[in-house]
Amino acid sequence: MRASSLLPVRLTLWRVIAGLILAAGAYATWVRFFRGLGASTSLSDQFPWGLWIGFDLLVGVGMAAGGFVVAATVHIFRIEKYEPIARPAVLTAFLGYLLVIVALLFDLGRPYRIWHPLVMWNPHSVMFEVAWCVVLYTTVLALEFSPLVLERLRWKRALHVMRTIYVPLVIAGVLLSTMHQSSLGTLYVIVPDKLHGLWYTPLLPVFFFITAIAAGIAMTIFESFMSYRAFGKRLEDELLEGLARVIVVVLGVYAVWKFQDLAGRGNLGLAFQITPESTLFWGEMGLGVILPIFLFAIPKVRHSQHGLFFGAMLTVTGFIVNRLNVSVTGMQRWSGVSYVPSWMEFAVTMSIVTAGFIAFYYAVKYLPVFHHLPEHEEASLPSRHGHAAPVFVPERRIAPVFRGEVLAGLWALLFVGAIAVGLTTNKHMSAEAVAALNGTEAPANDPAAEARAARTAALPMTLPADHTFMTGPDSPGRVTFRHESHVDPAIPKCATCHASLFSMQEPGKPLTGMMNMDSAHGPLCGSCHNGTGAFKVDENCDVCHQP
Repeated sequence: MRASSLLPVRLTLWRVIAGLILAAGAYATWVRFFRGLGASTSLSDQFPWGLWIGFDLLVGVGMAAGGFVVAATVHIFRIEKYEPIARPAVLTAFLGYLLVIVALLFDLGRPYRIWHPLVMWNPHSVMFEVAWCVVLYTTVLALEFSPLVLERLRWKRALHVMRTIYVPLVIAGVLLSTMHQSSLGTLYVIVPDKLHGLWYTPLLPVFFFITAIAAGIAMTIFESFMSYRAFGKRLEDELLEGLARVIVVVLGVYAVWKFQDLAGRGNLGLAFQITPESTLFWGEMGLGVILPIFLFAIPKVRHSQHGLFFGAMLTVTGFIVNRLNVSVTGMQRWSGVSYVPSWMEFAVTMSIVTAGFIAFYYAVKYLPVFHHLPEHEEASLPSRHGHAAPVFVPERRIAPVFRGEVLAGLWALLFVGAIAVGLTTNKHMSAEAVAALNGTEAPANDPAAEARAARTAALPMTLPADHTFMTGPDSPGRVTFRHESHVDPAIPKCATCHASLFSMQEPGKPLTGMMNMDSAHGPLCGSCHNGTGAFKVDENCDVCHQP
């Protein structure tokens, strides 16, 4: 053993901060597992999913998307110039999924039952599919990661076997990760009456998949920058610039599709109302999607190390805000409660993130993660830690307006604005709107006009336009369906009809069969208009059929 290895670890500011975070997380962990969720979180029956699901699960899984994207690019599509990126991306994905499993243990009420989905099958459940994808893809990632360990141990025979089956593993990983990234969006598709209209859409699985690809690629750029700072090792500029161009395309497709979907569902107007939801929506789209597209589209920014880094940071931050908007911001208005994570929730989350950085640090230090660097480059310039570093190419500086301090200030201004808008909105919300959100009754002496205005102000989504059904030759008149007369505008329960009766994407189309009087009397309109839930459909034809 070398004498230098016996020296004590040098104490630095970052190591002190990491130690404090891990200590706080250890205490929060003790409280969580020995005193329960109630003592350690701000969760409740009204708001059971919070930071640990929104960040630890949804964000953690999305950050790992770079693993399957890069692996498929290199090993399936044979674009071998990106091979140097494959190992760092797989390492990130593997660590991400391991930490997601750890986070799930914290969020589950009975974590010792986490193995139940493996033996107690319920194929009709979205959660069942998510659980199996996590287990299977983590296994695949462990096998994809194993060559790094086998190279370090010099186990040539095992390494040969792994290389033989590597391409089938990558194909399986792509299939599993695609299913998993999209199925997380499916979790929120099944709650159309709970999720705010700015984020609810039947296309959520597709949007989750697209944004995960952008975030995974951005994480690869981020890791390259951090690895260079720590070890003097980073990926070639040409590869990073190529990744930045891919992010422009992916985010561009997402932005166009997102706004088209909002406009098509009549919810685009919600983005221009002064509400906490709209403020955070524009933070997500403006600072996390549109601005990175603008930055990465400029060659001068792509050629700059700091330009690449801050563009990637914006993309990752926008992705995080998107997942928290879906899981927290978009659900709060329906729940009627205000959820602010406890310090123990933050401590556990920060501890998991810190553990991920530490694991990545030691993996890069002791395993051939950046094995691709040519020997003449590695030997040309020693780093301050004694490791070989690639040849440094002076960067072209970017304009001061794009520097990190300015971008960080924009994000800080966004969150301050969201808080201010939220306080103002709640202060001026009428009694009827507050009652609709809190599940209580409004004062009886409120005028009807004020009550209707308040209910409209509390509307979490824009109701679709009226729909007139097609009429047959024997029809007594047209039937026009108006959402306003069938739902509570403040808290619309879309699933009442759209879960099993009518399509949400094609107005007026039954999920099964054709629309006619027999079906209207029976499983469709007659499911409510049966004389109990509402008047019978055959009591007075003129109520529904208009000339």
